[in-house]
Amino acid sequence: MKHHNRTVALGAALALFTALTPALADGVAYINKGLVGVGRIPADQRDKFGETFGSGSGMAIDTSGWTHDAGTYKGSLWLLPDRGYNVAGTTDYRPRLNTIGIEFTPVAPGTAPAAGQEQAGVKATLADTLLLTDDKGADATGLDPLSDVRPAAGDMPMLPVATNGKLALDNEAIVRLPDGSMFISDEYGPNIYRFSAEGRLMSATQPPAALVPMRKGKPNFSSDNPGPGASDPDPKDPETGRQNNQGLEGMAMTPDGKYLIAVLQSAPRQDGGDSASTRQNTRALVYDASDLAHLKLAHEYVVPLPVFKDAKGKTKVAAQSEIVALSDTSFLMLARDSGNGQGLKGDASLYRKIDIVDLSGATDIANGPFDAADKPVAAKGVLDPSVTPAKLTPFIDINDAAELGRFGLHNGGAKDHNELSEKWEAMSVVSVLDPKLPDDYFLFVGNDNDFLAQDGFQVGAPYKADDGADVDTMFLVYQVTLPGLAKK
Repeated sequence: MKHHNRTVALGAALALFTALTPALADGVAYINKGLVGVGRIPADQRDKFGETFGSGSGMAIDTSGWTHDAGTYKGSLWLLPDRGYNVAGTTDYRPRLNTIGIEFTPVAPGTAPAAGQEQAGVKATLADTLLLTDDKGADATGLDPLSDVRPAAGDMPMLPVATNGKLALDNEAIVRLPDGSMFISDEYGPNIYRFSAEGRLMSATQPPAALVPMRKGKPNFSSDNPGPGASDPDPKDPETGRQNNQGLEGMAMTPDGKYLIAVLQSAPRQDGGDSASTRQNTRALVYDASDLAHLKLAHEYVVPLPVFKDAKGKTKVAAQSEIVALSDTSFLMLARDSGNGQGLKGDASLYRKIDIVDLSGATDIANGPFDAADKPVAAKGVLDPSVTPAKLTPFIDINDAAELGRFGLHNGGAKDHNELSEKWEAMSVVSVLDPKLPDDYFLFVGNDNDFLAQDGFQVGAPYKADDGADVDTMFLVYQVTLPGLAKK
C-alpha cells in the first residue's frame, strides 16, 4: 500500500512538472498550472421559461464583479446556448442568454480534491434568462434559414430568416461590453450581431464575401438542418463560403477593447472546407471596434487548424470551438474532434486541446483578393505560397488522463456520468486576484451538451434524448499564467 501511494504521488508530481513547463509563443512564456476545479449544472435544469437549460456554446465572465474571500471566489458569468435541442432537425427555439451565479473554491495546482468533493469546486446556479430579439423586438428563432433572405436596409445587412419569417440565429460566442450590450457571433450568417443589454438587436456585421455561403450564385444561409415540414437546401452544401455548421464559432475582444477577433470554425468551402481532411486553413477576422455600431475589418489571417490521425489512421482536422484574445495578434484557441464522448456511441476523443495562436508573423489578407469567393487562399486545402499562416503553440490538453483523473473524470471508457461529453465550446478568463501572482488567471472551459436530457422540454413539447443520454453542462477550470495580459 505504501508503494502504491508513493507511485501515485510520483505520478502527480510528474504531471505537475509537465503542466508547469512553459509554452513559448512569440517570446512569451505561458504556463498551464493544471486543472483546479470542476462543476456541473444538471441536465434536467430548466430556465425561467420552463425549457430545458443547456448548451454552453459561448461564455463571458463578469470580471468587474469577481471577488475573493477566504479561499472562495464569487461572481457571475453569461452562458450562451446555441439553437436548442435539434437532434431531428431544428426547432422554433427562442435564442437566449443565461446568467449563472458562480461560487468557486479551487484546489492548489497539482493536488487532488477531498474524497467525494472532486466535482464540487464550482457551484453554478442559474440566476436569470434573457431572450434575444430582432431589431424590431420580435422573437428570433433557432430554425434553419430559408433559401431567401431579409434584404439589407439602412445599416443592417441582409439577414438569415426562417420559414416563419423570424430572424434565424445559431449563436456560438459572446463578448459582453461595459455598457451591458453584447456582441454575439453566429453559425448561419456567419454574422456578428450586437444586442442591447435588454437583448434587442442593434447592428449586424457581415463577413467578407469569401465566408458568405453561396448556392447557385446566391446567398443561402441554410445549414441543411430543416425544421418541421421545411425542404432540404439545394444543393445540400454551399458552393463557396462557410461550410454547414462551421460558422464564427470563436470570438473575443482584445484586453484593451480596441479589436474584436472572430474565427471561422474551419476553412471556407473553396479553401478545402468541403472535406474533414482538408479544411485546415481557416480565417481569423480582426475588426476595429472603435465604433461598436460599425465594425471595420482591419486585419485578416489564415490560421492552420491542428491535424491528427483518427483510429483508422486517416488524417483529420480539429475544428476550432472558441477563442480568448490575449492581444490583437494572439489568442487562445480550443480545437477538438467530433463524435466522441458521453451521450454518443463514439470512442475516446483523440483531440481536445487549447493552443496559443500567434498572428504577428502571418500575412494580412484583409480586403484583398482572397476576400472574394472566387479567389481561394487554399484551393483543395493547399495554402497559397504567397501567404504565411499564423503559428500555433500547444498549451493545454483537455484529454490529459492524469488531470481528469484527479477530479474523477475520464475521456472514453465507460459511458457514464464522468466521461467527458463531446463538445467543449466555451472559454473565458478571470484573475486569481493574488498580488503575488499578478499574471495568473482562471481559465473556465464549458461544454455544449446539446440539451441532451431524459426529461427534456422545449418549444411546448417534451423530448427524450436517444440512448439514455443525460448530459450535464460542465465547467473545467485551469489556473494559467498569461504574462502581461492585464497591461494589454
